[in-house]
Amino acid sequence: ETWDMPMAYAATNFHSETATAFAEAVTERTGGEIEVVAHAGGSLYGGGEIFRAVRTGQAPIGERLMSALGNEDPLFEIDALPFLATSYEDARKLYEASRPAVEAKMDEMGLVFLYAVPWPPQGLYSKTAVESAADMEGQKFRAYNAATSRLAELMGAVPTQIEAAEISQAFATGVATSMISSGATGYDRKIWEHVDYWYDVQAWLPKNMVFVNKEAWEGLDEATRNIFLEEAAKAEQAGWDKSQELAEWYKEQLSAEGMTVAP
Repeated sequence: ETWDMPMAYAATNFHSETATAFAEAVTERTGGEIEVVAHAGGSLYGGGEIFRAVRTGQAPIGERLMSALGNEDPLFEIDALPFLATSYEDARKLYEASRPAVEAKMDEMGLVFLYAVPWPPQGLYSKTAVESAADMEGQKFRAYNAATSRLAELMGAVPTQIEAAEISQAFATGVATSMISSGATGYDRKIWEHVDYWYDVQAWLPKNMVFVNKEAWEGLDEATRNIFLEEAAKAEQAGWDKSQELAEWYKEQLSAEGMTVAP
C-alpha cells in the first residue's frame, strides 16, 4: 500500500528532510507493506490544501505548519503568540503543555497527531532598514497565519497571505517587501536576491506537524501503528536537534550572502 505524504516546503529544508527520513524508515520497517512517499515543495498539494486533503482522505498522511490552521481552531496558533516562548527551552515547555490538547482536538477532527518540530526563532526581513515600528508603515508584509496578519496591521504594514513556495516570486514582483520568518525560510528561498535586512527578533518558534487520517490509521494493525509511533518519536527528536543546530548557521549564511543581520 502506498501512502503519499504532501509537504509544503522545499526538499532541501530540514523539515522536509526529517519527514522524508521518517517516511523511509516506516517503509523499511514495514517491509514495504506501507510505502510512505514524501512529496516536498507543495508538489502534490499546495501548503494551504494539505490539511484538508488529509482530513478528507485524499492523502493518508501530511505535514503542515500548525499556526496556519488558526481558522480551524485557535489552539493551533499557540506556538505563534509573539514573545510567549522565544527560546528552544521555552518552546519545548509550551509544546509539552499543549500537546495533549492538540492531540485531542485532532482526534475530534478525524486525525491522528504524530509529531511536531519547531522552526528556528522568527526574525524580520525587510527590503529597507527598520529602526523602529514606524519604518514598517505601508510595507507589504507576507503573512502566513492570523498572528502575522495582526502583527502587520499593528505596525501599519499591509498583510498579504503568501505560502512558502511563493515567497521568491512575491518579493521579486513587489507583492511583498517584508515578512517575519526564520533564517531557514530566507535561506531556502535565497531571500538575499530581493531583501537586504534581517533582524533577529526571536519572536516565536512555530512548529510543523505530521498527522494521519484517522480512518487510514484505524486500517493499520497494531504492530504497524507502533512502527509509525516509534519512528515519529525519533523524527521529532532529530528534527528538534537539527533545528537548534541550524539556527545560528542560517544567520551566518544570510550574512555571507551580503545581508545586514542585526539584533
